[in-house]
Order: sequence, then C-alpha cells, then structure tokens
Amino acid sequence: MATVTRENIGLLNDKLTVKITKEEYFPAFEKTLKTYSKQANIPGFRKGMVPAGMVKKMYGPGIFTEEVIRNIEKGLNDYLVNEKLDIFAQPLPLANTEFKPNMDQPADYSFDFEIGLKPAFEINLGNVKAPYYKVKATAEMVNDEIERLQNRFGKMTEPEAVNSDDNVLNLTFEESDAQGTVVEGGIKKDNSLLVKYFTPAYRTQLQGKKKDDTIVITLADAFEEKERSWVVSDLGLKDAAEAEGKFFKLTITKVGLIEKRELNEEFFKEALPGKDITTEADFRAAIEADIQAYWDRQSSNQIQHHLYHVLLDDTKMELPESFLKKWLATSGEKPKTAEEVEAEFPTFNNQLRWTLITDKIITENKLDVTQEELKESMRQQVLSYFGSMSLGDGNLEWLDQYVDGLLKDEQQVDQTYRRLVTEKVFVWAEGQVKKDEKEVSSEEFIKMNEEHHHHHH
Repeated sequence: MATVTRENIGLLNDKLTVKITKEEYFPAFEKTLKTYSKQANIPGFRKGMVPAGMVKKMYGPGIFTEEVIRNIEKGLNDYLVNEKLDIFAQPLPLANTEFKPNMDQPADYSFDFEIGLKPAFEINLGNVKAPYYKVKATAEMVNDEIERLQNRFGKMTEPEAVNSDDNVLNLTFEESDAQGTVVEGGIKKDNSLLVKYFTPAYRTQLQGKKKDDTIVITLADAFEEKERSWVVSDLGLKDAAEAEGKFFKLTITKVGLIEKRELNEEFFKEALPGKDITTEADFRAAIEADIQAYWDRQSSNQIQHHLYHVLLDDTKMELPESFLKKWLATSGEKPKTAEEVEAEFPTFNNQLRWTLITDKIITENKLDVTQEELKESMRQQVLSYFGSMSLGDGNLEWLDQYVDGLLKDEQQVDQTYRRLVTEKVFVWAEGQVKKDEKEVSSEEFIKMNEEHHHHHH
C-alpha cells in the first residue's frame, strides 16, 4: 500500500508526498503484460503466439508508466477519503523530480502534490440590523395603472387633426438647420410619441396639425428632462450634451387617439384574465394587490441584496490564496498568465466565498428543494411566459407534459434548483436578522436603489 506523508507549507496549504515501492506495482505490471501477450494482434504472428520479449518491447514502457501512476493516484485518493480532508478542487501535482520510469530497473517512486484546505468559519447574523424599506401601494399608483390598462386595451382611432394632449403622433425625426432644411447624412428616425410628452409651448403649437405637417425643434426646448432622455436614446445619441445645438424637423406621418376603455366587466376580464371580477371596487382592489405584491418583491430583493453584502463582507474566513491562484492558472482549457490570474482573482475569490457560505447554510439548516417544489416552480415559469394570455378552458394537461419534459433537462433542473435553494438561503438569513422596517415612497425607494448601484459600480 502507498504511504502518504503530510506537511504544512502555508495557510490551509499542505504538501502530500505519496510513495510506492516496486513490490506494490511490479506484479500488476507483469500480469497486464501477460494479458497483452495473449491478446496482441501483430501481423506475421498468430494471436497469442507473439514472443513475450517483443510485446514487452512494444507495449512495456507504456504499461509500466500507467501502472506506476495508477498506484500513486489510488494511494492519494484513498488517503483523502480516509483522512476525510475537505479540500478545494483536486490536489495539484508539484514539480516532481524528473520521473524517468524504467521497466528494466523497477524502483520505488515518490510524488509530491499540494492541496488547499477549506476553512472553518462561523456565520453570525444575530446582531445584524437590516433596513427593510416598504413601499405602500397608493391610490395614485392604482389610478395610473388603471389608466395605463384602459389605454393598452383601448381602440386606436385616427382623427384628422391634433385636438388633445392624449393624441398619439407617428413622427419622422430628421436632423436639420433652424429653417428645417434637412442635413445630408444626418440622423433620421421614426418615432411614436404622445402630445403630452412635449413641453406646454410645443403642445399648443401642435394643436390642429395634420398628417404631413412639420415643425422644427431642438430637443432641449421641446421636451422636459425625463422625456428628453427617452428621445435622445431612441435617436441613438449618447447623451443630451450630444444633442445640444442640433435642430430636428418633425414630420407627422399619422395622428392617432386611443379611445380609453370603459370600466366594465368586459374590460376587467381582458385586463385581468382568470380573475372573476365584476365590479370596479373589486377591480381596483385586485390592481392594488398586484402593485403591493410588486413592491413587496422589490423590498425583499433589496433586503436580500443587503444580506448578500453582510454575509460576504462580514463573514471572516481565511483562504489558501497561493494554492487557489495556482489552481485558477491551470484549471481552464488553456493555462492563464500571472496577470490574467491577478485580474480574475477578486471575482473568483468572492464567488468562492459565497459558495462556501451558502453551502454551510444549506448543510447546517438542512435546506432542500423537493421534486414537487421544482415542478411547481417550472409550472409558474412556463405560465409566466404566456403572460396574460387566456389559457383556454383551464385544462392544463399540456402544461404538465411540458414541465415533465423540462424535468428531463439536466441544465434546466440544475438552474431551477440553484435558484430555489438560494431563495431558501435568503429566507433563512432574513429570519436571523432584526428587520428595521421603514415606510418610504416609491420615488425614495428608486432613488436609494440607484444610489446604491452607483456606489457599487
């Protein structure tokens, strides 16, 4: 049996020396050689009648090397199992003194490997106070959403002239001079805008305009900041500064008006299929519940993002960096340079720490995803692809068949499993901390998130 000695060479970094004697591998080498002699097909000789010396000369060196390496690997793997060592990836061979196998002079061999050991660490969220920002669905949000749905399911009519701020204009934007003479090779783009997106002065100017009428604008005069940023990006400009000083000739190609839907049972069915809603009060309540559910999800995402940083930044653990950098350099399809390793290491290090943290939470709290949970999650995913499409008479047999097909797709199952188990990790983490609940407006919530992302990039 191979003998293995272990020596510490750095933080969580050990050297394993695996030694085998010739008595351990040579009998197996001779036995394999005999089997080859019986089975070798060599032109000019009957099967099994090839001289042993010839077989040894032809195949011996390869078989000998294979046998030595097989014994070394077996000794190494047995040691890792018996010692119950929790290591990163696989052992890395150290630059061994030149291995020159010689079947005519069998000898004892020794090989060196290095291993990176996983660290022991504690996760403690008991004293963490996590801000939980809650947005309440307001009457204004409900009114805006109902109006959006009334327009979305409304009927488009084509009045002869602009007569309302709610008119939809199909426009061709063409870069021009102040008089409206088109600039050759300039920007040209079709767009669709509501009259109310323009500034008050231009809204007045647009009243009474018909198909094929034109106006000349600068983006700074014609739009307020929010609407201007949409138009700027739609025209393919980098930012508002790039649009400065540019004039555009706008040609109206169509005047439209959406006839808003009335709040009646037919509209409720179309806007919220699958819900049995007959009154305006019930419709408003359902819209409010949907908006509240949306903001609750945003709050949950926000606290989870906070907890991700708490777990990653505040969990103290040491890692065998030099081993991990060597492993990172050699584990890909082609070796990486020292510069590439240094550039990739911070991201790799964070991912590794996060994996160790989540694995520990999953193991210690016996978090698991059942087959039923996998199936239900996939059902919901498939249904969400269909959005608000009516799914016929409620016979969802096709859905079960479709999901059964997805369950045979290993990649799909693995992705869904990871997502669900990560959700459970965050639910567990949320339960450990003290939530500091604060009610904020949707504007404040969005601003905080933008500032946070800006801070992290």
